[in-house]
Amino acid sequence: MKLIFVGDPMCSWCYGFGKEMTTIVESMPDLDVHIVLGAMGAGSTQVLDDAGKQFRLSHWARVEQMSGAEFNREALLARKDFVYDTEPVCRAVATARLVEPSVDLLTVFQAFQRAFYVDGLDTTDGNVLAEIGARALTAAGYPTSADAFHSAWASEEAVQAARADFALTRRWGVSGFPTLLVEADGKLRQLSSGYLPAAKVQQALLSLANGGSRLH
Repeated sequence: MKLIFVGDPMCSWCYGFGKEMTTIVESMPDLDVHIVLGAMGAGSTQVLDDAGKQFRLSHWARVEQMSGAEFNREALLARKDFVYDTEPVCRAVATARLVEPSVDLLTVFQAFQRAFYVDGLDTTDGNVLAEIGARALTAAGYPTSADAFHSAWASEEAVQAARADFALTRRWGVSGFPTLLVEADGKLRQLSSGYLPAAKVQQALLSLANGGSRLH
């Protein structure tokens, strides 16, 4: 059975769902987990003005209330001429997968989330992403320099790898993040869209493993 997590590192609900994903993975160590990048705001060119910031912050408040996740609001408010383009960070996750295919990609994905939402770093900047990605890979046991990561991130291969994930997301009809899909017995089914407590996901997965068909 394969669990597919479709998300975007700069999606606040995906960030809030992080603790649930960690719980699911830790409680079901034999589960085959795959990350597919969803491109929530890939290619955006619109500068985030004050109204846009307040809109984001209202979502962050809801996520915080639901999940208890930590947010650095001050960093967002202080940004000037910030374009909420999520392609660079999605490409950075894809880069980590290219550099070291065997890495636990969820931990890398979460490193980029923490960098943006807690540390207040600019995860649209390639140099910043290279530092984060290199540290995450090195911490996972795959020593990588920021220069090497940046070279890989800037490559056409990485661009195409991210685009392939975006295309797969569209082909599956996924429009909201996070979305969980399950591939079992040659069939792909949607388990959930949006925030869902880990216990409910585990219950659904166990039901499928035992031959059940209900996903909700």
